Amino acid sequence: MTLEQNSSTHPLLPPTTEDQRFDWLRLLRSRRVGISTFYRLLRDHGNAATALQHLPDIARAAGVDNYEICPEGVIHAELKAAQAARASMICRGDASYPSGLADLDDAPPMLWVIGSTGILMKPQVALVGARNASSLGGRMARALATGLGQAGFTVTSGMARGIDTAAHVAALDTGTIAVLGGGVDVLYPAENARLAEDIVAKGGARISEQPMGLQPQARHFPARNRIISGMSRAVVVVEAAARSGSLITARTALDQGRDVMAVPGHPFDARASGCNMLLRDGARLVRHAEDVIEALAPLAETKEPPSPQLPLAEPTGERPFADIAKLHQSILDRLGPSPMGEDQLIRDLGAPSRIVSPALTDLELEGRINRQPGGLISRVS
Repeated sequence: MTLEQNSSTHPLLPPTTEDQRFDWLRLLRSRRVGISTFYRLLRDHGNAATALQHLPDIARAAGVDNYEICPEGVIHAELKAAQAARASMICRGDASYPSGLADLDDAPPMLWVIGSTGILMKPQVALVGARNASSLGGRMARALATGLGQAGFTVTSGMARGIDTAAHVAALDTGTIAVLGGGVDVLYPAENARLAEDIVAKGGARISEQPMGLQPQARHFPARNRIISGMSRAVVVVEAAARSGSLITARTALDQGRDVMAVPGHPFDARASGCNMLLRDGARLVRHAEDVIEALAPLAETKEPPSPQLPLAEPTGERPFADIAKLHQSILDRLGPSPMGEDQLIRDLGAPSRIVSPALTDLELEGRINRQPGGLISRVS
């Protein structure tokens, strides 16, 4: 089946009316529509309303029968919950959308925000680390957060126990952002409920791309971490084990072109092994806030925020069904359960991205591949 495509060469614009925002949210919440598919559908059809009309046909062409888009009642319920929680919806392309996220391929199409939206536009530094932080690690996180806040940086973290909590508490008076793995109205862990309220009361913000009311699960946190690093000019790891979420954030930051810094620790302390590994591999060593500020000063002087535009529409082109079937099989033959970069897949196939991308959309809707943060793709076993 040939998919209809929008031939416009103008950037897609963010929604400007309540109806358009409703359609964006409904498209994003529809089954098997991930972030890449969401943007692809917008490029192909020009707007979310038209994409929603075509989605069942696209799914049917991909072999998915009886496909139903997200019911309107689900979206009405989420919007009602957002209103009750005093959460604001910010869409990619809006003036208040975090500029650091705007240039990411897997940038969230929309964010729920409770608290200040203006703080999202301020320069940010992420402080992350171990949940079972040592006393010394907590002191270091508080000192870094205090110094960075006084220098004009907003401290961003994930509101987890340990290092995250210490960083948020120390930055309350200067501004801090908590990026949550579940719904923005779900306070997790429960022990940080008071901290969550204080962050908002002091002029900070809590944000999430997840639906309102969603309880966080382990699979949500890698996606959450890409937002933490994506919004920040640098990621500073205070304490982290050799295998930890903090190191995932650091690796994501490197993929996004962000600076990665780490606080050294004793070689015998398992909580410092991840930081020491980062330093061995070239991360900047951090002893105090001045080290971070010094490293970011040139960046602050030269880096301009990216234009808040959505991806450009791609050229039109028809794809015979027989060729599509062969391309689908070629893609599946090259994928396995271990994630693979989309760019690498396109290079291996030797086909242009404008041909491969729609095929990946078909396979994702069919449930035969999974897309993951960072442009990674794996085959569903």
